[in-house]
Amino acid sequence: MAEFILEIKHFNLFYGDFPALKDLSFSIKEHTVTALIGPSGCGKSTLLRSFNRMNDLIQGVRTEGEILFKGENIAQNGINLVALRQKIGMVFQRPNPFPLTVRDNITFGPRVMGEKKADILEAAVEKSLTRVGLWKVLKDSLEKNALSLSDEQQQRLCIARLLAVKPEIVLMDEPCSALDPIATLRIEELMLELKKRYTVVVVTHNMQQAARVSDETGLMYLGELIEFDNTKKIFTTPSQKITEDYVTGKFG
Repeated sequence: MAEFILEIKHFNLFYGDFPALKDLSFSIKEHTVTALIGPSGCGKSTLLRSFNRMNDLIQGVRTEGEILFKGENIAQNGINLVALRQKIGMVFQRPNPFPLTVRDNITFGPRVMGEKKADILEAAVEKSLTRVGLWKVLKDSLEKNALSLSDEQQQRLCIARLLAVKPEIVLMDEPCSALDPIATLRIEELMLELKKRYTVVVVTHNMQQAARVSDETGLMYLGELIEFDNTKKIFTTPSQKITEDYVTGKFG
């Protein structure tokens, strides 16, 4: 049985006095894809950003409870946020490559972390692009501006840029929202490949996507975690009426 890499215990998050996340408790297994689903504004992305403290950038945010990453409470004060975000990285809704070459996008993170050896940097470029299926396509175009790539290639490049700093968890916030159906399926295939080496947590409005790619699924509603279970169970025999209504399209 897979070990829990993230354990969320009675976690609350407030924007000022507004409770955005309410008493959340569940655990995420290593080397799995976990999907967070639910209607807009229910707290999915806020929860995702809690896993690497991105919400700290928002004024007035405060939290209660614990988020344990491999046993360490990363919600407490004094955590090294740079090191945390290296271990738990994020891919956003729209591809956001730097306006640099393909090579410089990949080597940016390792350079920031202090890596200067050219051979190690070049190895990181090949390995990262290989893992997202871009090496054969771009190996002769590494000096190409990343902004000239297709949307799908840009999103893959952003994932490769993240992999170059050797994360353990890959957070994906609606990673296919800007992509066409064919590109979406390719990114979904990539998610399944990534979980062999990483743990993937994805926020998605696309319930079919959650059903296709995830091992476990959590339904968020009004800041609460309504149900968290094996994905097949969530979509076929959920325990909660709200879950049944949501996955059958009665609301949301």
